[in-house]
Amino acid sequence: MLDRRGNPVGTASPEALDHAERALWRLMTFYGTPLDDLDAAASADPGWVLPVLMKAGFLIGLSEAAFARQGEDLLTTVAPRLAQANERERAHHAALRTLADGDWHGACRAWEALLLDHPRDALALQWAHLHDFYRGDALSLRQRVARVLPEWDPTDPLYPHVLAMLAFGLEESNLHAQAEETGRRALEADPKAPWAVHAVAHVMEMQGRFEDGARWLERWRPEWVEGNGFAVHLAWHQALFALEALDTRTALALHDAHMAAAKTTITLERLDAAALLWRLHLLDADVGSRWHELVAAWNPSHESVGHYAFNDLHALIALLGAGEIDRAREWLRLAAVHADASKAATNREMARTVGLPLMRGFVAFARGHPAEAIEQLYAVRASAHRFGGSHAQRDLIDQTLIAAAARSGDRRVGRALLNERRAMKPATPLTQHWTARVGAAS
Repeated sequence: MLDRRGNPVGTASPEALDHAERALWRLMTFYGTPLDDLDAAASADPGWVLPVLMKAGFLIGLSEAAFARQGEDLLTTVAPRLAQANERERAHHAALRTLADGDWHGACRAWEALLLDHPRDALALQWAHLHDFYRGDALSLRQRVARVLPEWDPTDPLYPHVLAMLAFGLEESNLHAQAEETGRRALEADPKAPWAVHAVAHVMEMQGRFEDGARWLERWRPEWVEGNGFAVHLAWHQALFALEALDTRTALALHDAHMAAAKTTITLERLDAAALLWRLHLLDADVGSRWHELVAAWNPSHESVGHYAFNDLHALIALLGAGEIDRAREWLRLAAVHADASKAATNREMARTVGLPLMRGFVAFARGHPAEAIEQLYAVRASAHRFGGSHAQRDLIDQTLIAAAARSGDRRVGRALLNERRAMKPATPLTQHWTARVGAAS
C-alpha cells in the first residue's frame, strides 16, 4: 500500500492511513498535537509500526530530556515488530534510534538517504528540517528542501508547508527577497501555514521592518493564535517588533498574554519567555515577579541539563534573571560535567564549543563583570550558529554584548557591533538607544 505521496507504508488499513495522514498534517502545521491521531492509527492497525515511530519522533523532537526518554522507550518497544515493517519504515526507526542516541548529525544523514529514495517522504523532510534548525545548519535548511520540492505535486495539501520550510531556509541563508516571496506564495496556497507566517516575520526582523512585521503578524493572527502550537513563538516575534520600537509596555503585554509561566507548558515555550524577559532586562524594564514565576514553573534540574545546549543557556538566563546566581553557577557546573561525560556526540560538541562559553559570559554579565562577559561572548558569537536557533534568537548574544560594552566603557566592541547592525538594517529606535548608550560610555 502507498500513502498519498506514493511512499510505501506497512498497512493495508485505509482507516489507519487516514489517521496517520492527519497526524502528519498536524506535525507540519502545528495545529494540535498528533498524539490522538497516532493512537487512533495504531488502534486501527495494531501491527503497523509507523504510527509508533511518528509518536516517538514527535516526542524526541520537543528537545526535552523527559520527552526524549519517552520517545526512546517507544523505539525500544516497537523494535521486535520491525521484521514485519517495510524498508522505509525500518530506515525511519534507524534514523530515530540514531537521534535518540544523541547523534543528530547522523540522524539527518539517514533522513537525507531516505529523501534520495523517497523525495516526497514528508516525515523525513519534517524531521530533518527540524534538526537542521536545532543544529544551526542554514545550508541544509535551504538546500534539503530545494532538492525535493520539484518532485512534489503543487496540489498536495502539504505542498504549501514544504514551501514554508524553503522560505525559512532562504531567510536563514540571508536570501531575504526570495524568502519573503516564497513565504507569501505558501500562504496564498494555504492560509493555515504558520511556518510561512514565521519565515516572513523573520525576514522583516532581519531587515528592521518592525512596523511591517507588527502588521504582518496581526494580519495573520486569526490563523495562528488559537489552537496552534506555534502561537507562543509568533507572539514572541510580535514582542520583538515592539522592542525594536522601544515599546516595552506592548512587549510585556504580549508576554503576559502568551508566555506567562501559567500559560507555558514545554521548554520550547519557556525559551521564548526567558529570551524576551532578558531583552527587557537589558533595557532596564521592570518585569516584576515574572522571572521568579518562570523559574518556578520551569524548575531546571539535574535531570534535564545536558540534553540540548541551546535550552541549557536559556534555563541559565532564567535563573540569572531571577537573581539566583548560585543556582545558575551550579547549573553551569552541571552542564560542564555533562559535556565531559556525555556520549551524546552532537550536544557534547555544541556545549563545549558554544554553549559553555556563552553561559560563562552571561553569568559574568549578571555578576557585574561586563569586561569578562565581553571576553567570553565575543569569542564565540561568530560560531554561535553551531548550537542552533535562528538569527533572531541568537541576536540575544549581540544585544548582551552591546549592553556589556555600554556598562564597561568598551566603546570599541559596542561601536563595532552597532556598525555591523546598521549595515544590515535601518537604525531602528532600539539601535539608536544602544548607540546613545555606547557613545555615552567613555
